[in-house]
Amino acid sequence: MLQPGPRRRVVLATNVAETSITIDGISTVVDTGLAKVMRFNPDTGLNRLELTRISVASADQRAGRAGRTGPGRCLRMWTELEHRHLSAQELPEIQRIDLTGPALELLAWGESDLSQFDWFEPPDEAALEQALELLRLLGAVDDSGVTAIGRQMVALPVHPRLARLALEGARRGFPKEAALCAAILSERDPFGRRFDQREAPTGRSRSDVLDRLDALIAHEARQPLPGRVRLNRAAARFILKSRDQLARRLKEGPRSSNRQRALLRAVLAGYPDRVAKRRQAGSRRALMVGGKGVELAPESALLDPELFVCVELRDGPRAEAYVRMASAVEEGWLDEERVTSSIDLEFDRALERVTAMRRTRYGDLVLSEVNAQPDDPAAVSRVLAAAAREDLVHALELDRPNIAGLLMRIRFLAEAMPELKIPRMEESDWEGLLSTLCYGRRSFAELRQQPLTEIIRGTMGHAQWSTLEQEAPERLEVPSGSRIRLQYRESGPPVLAVRIQEMYGLAQTPRLAGQRVPVLLHLLAPNMRPQQITDDLESFWANTYPEVRKELRQRYPKHAWPEDPLTARPEKRPRRKRR
Repeated sequence: MLQPGPRRRVVLATNVAETSITIDGISTVVDTGLAKVMRFNPDTGLNRLELTRISVASADQRAGRAGRTGPGRCLRMWTELEHRHLSAQELPEIQRIDLTGPALELLAWGESDLSQFDWFEPPDEAALEQALELLRLLGAVDDSGVTAIGRQMVALPVHPRLARLALEGARRGFPKEAALCAAILSERDPFGRRFDQREAPTGRSRSDVLDRLDALIAHEARQPLPGRVRLNRAAARFILKSRDQLARRLKEGPRSSNRQRALLRAVLAGYPDRVAKRRQAGSRRALMVGGKGVELAPESALLDPELFVCVELRDGPRAEAYVRMASAVEEGWLDEERVTSSIDLEFDRALERVTAMRRTRYGDLVLSEVNAQPDDPAAVSRVLAAAAREDLVHALELDRPNIAGLLMRIRFLAEAMPELKIPRMEESDWEGLLSTLCYGRRSFAELRQQPLTEIIRGTMGHAQWSTLEQEAPERLEVPSGSRIRLQYRESGPPVLAVRIQEMYGLAQTPRLAGQRVPVLLHLLAPNMRPQQITDDLESFWANTYPEVRKELRQRYPKHAWPEDPLTARPEKRPRRKRR
């Protein structure tokens, strides 16, 4: 307790001084504007004390410590401009820390539903669910509540991740080493941002965590450190002290024959949600559980293992996070309950066919994959149908002239004679057909081998098909006897391109769709180019033909150009004019 006295004294205080306790004689406060605040560090997956700027509310509280019993002043070690950028209030701790530890304690005390717990300030629902999911992965809770290992974890004064790591290492016979690993990960790295072992004759590393463990053990034994490793001795003493405190709480199990493997498995036990697999052998880039792309940082010595745990991450120069500390994993160590095998069906766009791969996964991380034979024809057809649905024209080659022409005829008649209720064969109409078309097939090539004309015909009744053939025919017979193909279009009437000579004797324009739509005639000269475009043949013969006849007689004198085209005999083939 601070007693009044005649001499001036300096009191050094943390932000606990922001409380309302009055200390007699305090006349001046020197405020650095900083505080160590507990925050969740996503890089390590743990809560860490971070030095950060205080809020305006905290600054006011600190200033209030001076002059409570007499005149006082506050010296703030920041500018007025900086003050204007301070946050108004400090974010409540429950909104800035990882909730895994508090959630485990509440469950161990008997709470069964944390979403219904009477929180002083309710946490974010997603953060709480994330904490519960991590506890499940750590084996601390199950459907029945807190497990035996979970109750042991509660008793340890460290984050549940590190508690699980320490307990696993102790169970395998290495409590002191596991406790040291946990201490290393819970405190400031005594080796700083780099841990350089390039000159160490230790071979290739299996774990950046165990490398630090061995270096600290060597330091404690007063042995030379490997390579160019540099150590903060004060930080090392603090970590070793934390190790001793934690190790005393651990119960040693039967000692494993392989210390390294035991400790590697202990690290995995604490970080089961951070397993990653290299994208390819020798690459520093990897994919982590959850789909996050990562890259081993230059300071990581983990060169060979295909699978590893991302113990500590930090932002990298690219979108992928840097893995500053990693630890090797073997596939056989992974929790069997989270390892699944399934046959996945995919559509290969390059091959235009459904492929099957048997994939083994840890969570959503693919550990291995091999080609397989699909064992579910219905599932194959669904995948093929989904791919075909994205581009029906390409998948079924609906742009083939005979198919495209048929579809245009159908859509023309459906538009012109809606009372027939003819399916327009658009996307919604194909939806029902695709499952039938795709069943028993794996590729677009197989789809295209089917008789689409007959399949389309099968979507109509007999009466509808007959009406289509009659009112929207593929070809139209003209006076010469020729059956000429009609050109159906997206919009506008169908086009009939025909030589003028073949239309002699026909007075009226042909009409389709129950006489509702006149054909647009492209009347061709002998050179097969349109001489006149009209949907009124009667007007053409009466008004335009005399001028056309005069012009074309001179250019094509060997062709017949009768004065009265309505009584003239139509010509299927050009022939010389008779005088």
